[in-house]
Amino acid sequence: MMNPLFDTIIDRTHTHSMKWEKYEDTDILPMWVADMDFKAPPAVLAALQKIITHGILGYTQVPHDLNQIVISRLAALYGWEVEQDWLIWVPGVVSGLNAACRAFGRQDQAIVTTTPIYPPFLSVSEHCGKPLHTLPMVTEAGRATLDFEGLEQLFQKKPGLFLFCSPYNPCGTLFTTEELKQLADLCETYDVILCSDEIHSDFVLDPYNRHIPSATVSKTAARRTITLMAPSKTYNIPGLGCSFAVISDPDLRHRFKAACKGILPSVNLMGLAAAKAAYASCDDWLAQLIAYLRQNRDTVMEKVSQMPGCRVDPIQATYLAWIDVKETGLTDPVGFFEQAGVGLSDGKYFGAPGFVRLNFGCPAALLDKGLQRMEKALQSL
Repeated sequence: MMNPLFDTIIDRTHTHSMKWEKYEDTDILPMWVADMDFKAPPAVLAALQKIITHGILGYTQVPHDLNQIVISRLAALYGWEVEQDWLIWVPGVVSGLNAACRAFGRQDQAIVTTTPIYPPFLSVSEHCGKPLHTLPMVTEAGRATLDFEGLEQLFQKKPGLFLFCSPYNPCGTLFTTEELKQLADLCETYDVILCSDEIHSDFVLDPYNRHIPSATVSKTAARRTITLMAPSKTYNIPGLGCSFAVISDPDLRHRFKAACKGILPSVNLMGLAAAKAAYASCDDWLAQLIAYLRQNRDTVMEKVSQMPGCRVDPIQATYLAWIDVKETGLTDPVGFFEQAGVGLSDGKYFGAPGFVRLNFGCPAALLDKGLQRMEKALQSL
């Protein structure tokens, strides 16, 4: 059955889209950056149109009712009782990651993260001048997870901060309560602050699974966790620059705010209005989106398994497929697939050469076309 919300193919050429104009004037389908090819929900567009009609785009403070909507949402989804003072609005999760890197740890203390990982995690050390230590994820039963033994060895070197991604981009892992407790215990034992990027928390693709915020697994976790969330990926409004941090500990909150001062601007009027409309009025739209992405995920799993030399592990969350192409023997897989008419993200920028990342947040017809091109090109090798 057609779903007009998500099946409609929208022409994004000549719209200054980073995703599409990378391949402007070519026949390459862009399936790389995490930016969905769906219109934002109608309620969000209506809220933005109301502001445009009003015509004044001035400085804006965070609406009290937006904070209350977020507090109610976190309680309903996760049983997480958050206070208004814990919310700090920032113009993007990447901004929040960099603020955390400036705020926590001495200048000689390392930042730790895992690989493969969303590339901005790997560039933070350049921005704050602190050393970065990385640890590869391990695969257990076809599922990427943390190497806790290796992590403990790194924590014994006394880093100041661990940058965590949950659900995990790019592998699609949904972490269990037990894994999160083990991570929190390690952070407590070695006095490491945990910064948890949970921007993909709404993209749990199967109804029998659920996301668990890192800060909720124990009192230990709560007092040393900075949680970063946003409506931007969920409702496809990343260009509006609206995210928030949840920090329960007063000292961590003070240090985080101090690192933001004079560097991070306030969230703009449009971003706040879109967030409020999205969180207050778009549950049905989101439910339909998840069902659509689940079908796309299943299509990707089926088609990639038929592609010679390719492998993809089960995707529990996100709208991203992390595809192992090492057995194809391709030395430049992204260039190869671009020649076939599909633009993918290169695993080397995530710290894992030999992989590509595919964004399946697009109309099913576009996804089918891209997968057919990939399969045809691989069969010709």
